[in-house]
Amino acid sequence: MKRSPTMKDVAREAGVSVMTVSRAFKEDASVGAATREKIRATADALGYVFDVSAANLRNQRSDFIAVTIPSLNNANFAATVVALTNTLSQAGYQVLLGHTNYDVMREEQLISQFLRRRPEAIIVTGGHHTDRARQMLKNAGVPVIETWDCPKDPIGHVVGFSNADTMNLLVDHLVAQGRKRIAFMGGDSESDTRGQDRRRGFQDAMRRHGLKSDRLVGSGAPQKPMQKGANAMAKLLDQFPETDAVVCVSDLVGFGALSECQRRGISVPQQIAIAGFGAYDIAEVCVPTLTTIDPMPTEIGEASAELVLELLKSSNSVTSKLISPKLKLAQSTL
Repeated sequence: MKRSPTMKDVAREAGVSVMTVSRAFKEDASVGAATREKIRATADALGYVFDVSAANLRNQRSDFIAVTIPSLNNANFAATVVALTNTLSQAGYQVLLGHTNYDVMREEQLISQFLRRRPEAIIVTGGHHTDRARQMLKNAGVPVIETWDCPKDPIGHVVGFSNADTMNLLVDHLVAQGRKRIAFMGGDSESDTRGQDRRRGFQDAMRRHGLKSDRLVGSGAPQKPMQKGANAMAKLLDQFPETDAVVCVSDLVGFGALSECQRRGISVPQQIAIAGFGAYDIAEVCVPTLTTIDPMPTEIGEASAELVLELLKSSNSVTSKLISPKLKLAQSTL
């Protein structure tokens, strides 16, 4: 097997020292522009790739930020990661992504594996973790940011919002529309702690208006939400046929609920209003369009990345950046 070209090969072909080659790839100011260009052209011709990991190991740096997300096919979490990656890459950092699948034990395992690779910072989705995960994060020795949540006992820094408080936006709107018999669909899965918070926030908002808050129907785990939303809507209509509005834990569950109403010949919003959460593309194209909450996923990613960069420069930076989700009204509740 043909061996890979080395730094010595580049130095020999370019007529410079190995140290000069190393400095050229690290943007050292002691290497002139012409020399750097010659070295890199030689490296390209030889097919040489600079070993960043070895250089960083000597400098005690990894130049990567560890990130955990609960779902790979959720458009909102994807938008957060894209914004994170774009901002961090401009500063020379790369993202190492871990998928938890809404499993806190899996998150714990990922955090342990991440820490062995000495990340510059760790960004986790949510504020609920196992005791061991919390302990590892507290002792990580690097900036830790919890996103998509506002935990009561944050580990380090927070970029997020209160999932419970966002329900005030939906309930207040529905009550203003004259809806009184409002149900909540979802938030029953132990793995979806943010969904649980939305369900709790819904109940608090209903009680604040002096309305019954016991019309609750589960939709199960976050996987396959549209089918589960349809099943949950069927159950809701059987259990609480007098319901005049339903708040869904997500837009995908809401789309399933809307589809079940159409199958049954129930008009939305005339007979029952439906609202979701997430501001997914499907909310804008379904018929009728779906009222929802925009959790600002891109803003979460950008703010998290900016906070990481601030913290890597100075530990005295701000500890939290609160995001303000927005109510997006559409045909399903108007």
